Amino acid sequence: MPVARGSFRKRSVVGRFPSVSVEPGEDAEEKNEEQEIEEENACQRWLRKACPCCCRKPGADGDLSDTAVMVFDDELEPVEKEEKPEKPVTDSQLDDLLLKVQSIDLMKSKSGQNRTEHHTDLYQSEHLVIRRGQTFLMWITLTRPFSPDTDKLHLQLKTGLLPSVSKGTHVIVTLVDDLEDDRWEAAVVKRDGNKIMLSVNSSPTAAIGRYELLVDTSNANGQAVSKHDPANDIYLLFNPWCEDDAVFMDSEAERQEYILNDIGQIYYGTKDQIGVRCWSYGQFDDGILAASFFILEKSETPPSGWGDPINVVRIISAMINSPDDNGVLEGNWSGNYSAGNSPTVWSGSVEILKEFHKNNGNPVKYGQCWVFAGVFTTVLRCLGVPSRAVTNYSSAHDTDISLTNDVYLNEDMDPIEELNADSIWNFHVWTDCWMCRPDLPPGYGGWQAVDATPQETSLGAFRCGPASLAAVRSGHVFLKHDAPFVFAEVNSDKIYWQRNSDGTFSQIFAEKKCVGHSISTKAVGTDERSDITHLYKHPEGSEEERIAVETASRYGSKAEAYSSPTAEDVSVEVTMDGEGPKMGSDADLTVTLRNGSSEHRKLDLHSQVAVMYYTGVHKSTVRKDRTEVDLQPNEVKVLEWNLEYKDYKDQLVDQAALMLTLSGRVKETQQVLATQFSFRLRTPDLIITQIGKAVVGEKMAVEISFTNPLPQVLKAVIFHVEGLGLLTARKIQYGDIGSRQSVSLTERLVPSLAGHRTFLASLDCKQLTQVHGVTDITVEE
Repeated sequence: MPVARGSFRKRSVVGRFPSVSVEPGEDAEEKNEEQEIEEENACQRWLRKACPCCCRKPGADGDLSDTAVMVFDDELEPVEKEEKPEKPVTDSQLDDLLLKVQSIDLMKSKSGQNRTEHHTDLYQSEHLVIRRGQTFLMWITLTRPFSPDTDKLHLQLKTGLLPSVSKGTHVIVTLVDDLEDDRWEAAVVKRDGNKIMLSVNSSPTAAIGRYELLVDTSNANGQAVSKHDPANDIYLLFNPWCEDDAVFMDSEAERQEYILNDIGQIYYGTKDQIGVRCWSYGQFDDGILAASFFILEKSETPPSGWGDPINVVRIISAMINSPDDNGVLEGNWSGNYSAGNSPTVWSGSVEILKEFHKNNGNPVKYGQCWVFAGVFTTVLRCLGVPSRAVTNYSSAHDTDISLTNDVYLNEDMDPIEELNADSIWNFHVWTDCWMCRPDLPPGYGGWQAVDATPQETSLGAFRCGPASLAAVRSGHVFLKHDAPFVFAEVNSDKIYWQRNSDGTFSQIFAEKKCVGHSISTKAVGTDERSDITHLYKHPEGSEEERIAVETASRYGSKAEAYSSPTAEDVSVEVTMDGEGPKMGSDADLTVTLRNGSSEHRKLDLHSQVAVMYYTGVHKSTVRKDRTEVDLQPNEVKVLEWNLEYKDYKDQLVDQAALMLTLSGRVKETQQVLATQFSFRLRTPDLIITQIGKAVVGEKMAVEISFTNPLPQVLKAVIFHVEGLGLLTARKIQYGDIGSRQSVSLTERLVPSLAGHRTFLASLDCKQLTQVHGVTDITVEE
């Protein structure tokens, strides 16, 4: 059968090339040939070179544009059908010529090399968590093998709402042959078919944060960028293991304590009755890392500043409290906590931070200083800043930048309440963090005091620090940040001022050893108390300490307080036997008067005892007394002072704190005596006993025992229990506990994590607070 020639029809070229339409006619063939030659001279020439088998030159041998072929229909009859012209390559075909990313493996397993080498294997996060200034590995699977000669590849890391290359929040990581320190770089360290392994190095000054990861590839055929996958986001933290990081700490034991330990000790009470409670920091718990970065994001500070730990700790210091920025915790010292939780209920930070994050940044109710410090320490350790909770006993609150603690008295030696804004807290808890201070002269790096409890503002926000402990110790209060306030807390003198008949005030007495005692933190590697007073001040009364005080006072508002020293030949001292009085019992103290002169002395001694909040703010006066005392030359006289339970039982507040104030004047010399002695009524502990063997996934129990020490019923008692890897935090509404009654309850649990675990419990009710207990449980696999 002869081949039949089909007729001309309208034909168009598909894709990016202009359409061609040829009508039947005498010059159709010639016209079509000219058009094809024109196209050949333009785009089709490039396409033919790219794929010569698919795009043949017009007019070449084998051109089938005018050729008909034979096909068969269902009846197997031959049917003549015209062959359609071949289509040029489409956009999708061109995309196939590019080098593209098929998948990314960040090797983020908790037990994998990245997480273990970066000391982030404890984080309960499915993301890759790494520390800056250190290399990490990743696999990239491509659509074909990577050729260094013709292919290019780089990484993009973006953080913040408006990533910027110039501000370091949009990082371009290029491939190099050999990695160098102090910069973002990547190198190919292994090839396996279409896969390449990269070793990526980050800058030790990079901004911490959550980074989006993209891979950019290109070659002669064009460029391709991988799609953003939230599962491949990377958390970048500070790195105390990196010598070039500002938070570098060279002691591995201290890194284990101040970064990796998720359980700590927080001290409370008074300098003579130091109490301790266990605190669960829980910085590695699921959700805490996200909550910590949420706090930074909520501050609305630019992420470009998150590479400087000085800036970061100031941001977090402001964000942990709520007065001016709706931060994590709302402070409450009123004694009324009906709208939230009593501060004494909390045993750790996890529940607080998760609630804040879950409620989209609504402040959690309520906190006091140890809660603020505990949460602050958790966030800093989570982000990679070495930190510890620190308790200062007899901690001064200076309200007027005088660097003195001022007590104003009227003509009759009674306190003038409206003028006495300064106070001395029984104890105050803040946080120390570790970093170098390139913004200060050499020698002022190391431990820095930071405080999240809202006391005074710093540059318009309720925050404090970082204040160099070295600067505070030397009285160099002119160095930032907030060194004057911290100095006053630990080493200010208490100055007594008496109102004159003309309304002016004269300095009548100065107590030089009443502020800053037994500054305490948990010891490294043990649960013992470490006294770090020497880091904050020279030995009390030493020449170095007095020089520091006088140096600091030059920068205060009452420098004249040190111009006229007062003679002192009579002294008064208050002491307490043993661990002090117990809750529900009478309180007995000893007052010792000494006459250091060879002459007779007579004085009127005024005493008053007040119930107060641990911050030094008085709630109410319980009792007042006045006694005339005769002292023979060089005599030492001891007076017994007693306070019965019935006098204070209805007035106690959270910390069961009391303050005895003694004041008097020596008639012969007009010397003024004044001192204040704070003490607390000791509360019992919860006794926690493990029942059964502790094995992951198997049921066990603990028994919590308690004896009511009061001769009255405890109403609406609540137990609070928690334990990382043991059970989530929860409250147990127990009910009433009778006078002197002993009770016990059993809590059943199923451990989820092996190893050394800590079970925490606390008791709270209106009549009794600061009752808690702790036990260690070793969980087997």
